[in-house]
Amino acid sequence: MKRIGFILKQGKESARQLALELAPALRTLGAEVVMLREDDVEGERIVSEPEFASAIDLAVVLGGDGTMLRASRVIGNSGTPVLGINQGRLGFLAPFEPSVALETIRDALAGKLPETRRMRIQVRLESRTGETQTLIALNDVVIHQGAVARLLELNAYLDDDFIASYRADGLIVATPTGSTAYNLAAGGPILLPEQQAMALTPICAHALTMRPLVASHDSTVTIATDDQEAAVTVDGYWSQTLYGGDRLVVTEASAPLIVFGAPGKGYFDILREKMHWGVRERSASSD
Repeated sequence: MKRIGFILKQGKESARQLALELAPALRTLGAEVVMLREDDVEGERIVSEPEFASAIDLAVVLGGDGTMLRASRVIGNSGTPVLGINQGRLGFLAPFEPSVALETIRDALAGKLPETRRMRIQVRLESRTGETQTLIALNDVVIHQGAVARLLELNAYLDDDFIASYRADGLIVATPTGSTAYNLAAGGPILLPEQQAMALTPICAHALTMRPLVASHDSTVTIATDDQEAAVTVDGYWSQTLYGGDRLVVTEASAPLIVFGAPGKGYFDILREKMHWGVRERSASSD
């Protein structure tokens, strides 16, 4: 018996309704349906987020890219594959439409869908007091100004080499998946999903010579401030203050996130469809 777990876009009633519609059809196929307690769906097997990964064989996300980030946290290092049904706006990581949800889940169970392994990063905040906190990011870690708009001075190191002292609004360390998110908006490079690399991109750097940097996946990126305070945000959901003397250490996470893709649709097809990559607007004079 296959165990299928749903992760819903929170507050999205259409996602909840779709889950309730899919559940009986999946049981007919001999599958067990598992829901998250935090998603408030009754009538199915309910587990908490810490129990979820060990209770399922396939995670089905009914949401957008933000819900896929949530799925990355919930799945952890279990290796459970994730299938995204778009219930959000962009749906870059969730390429399937709700109208083909049941068919797509069946194809995933039958091994008919291609899989991609999305590199993740481990973010370790080392406090000046000796305490540490460790999180996993699918998209990025961002060091930024927080509530007060001011120029930050951030010292960055790659392995044992000093890179530079960035005077900027902040710094982004992005995975290939996160390279098309905040990193792209800040002028950073696009990394292909199969590339094992991290992008280090300054936000509104004070010097024109401060350009984005691409580092190997097995590098260690360390960022610290001298006396300033800054804010640290991981995948847009976790935030903490970085005090003077604290350090942020970024390395490759021990396990990638396995994501199902659409057959016959390449990465650049998705870029063109979702982000209008390379699409030229037709002028009125060309009609």
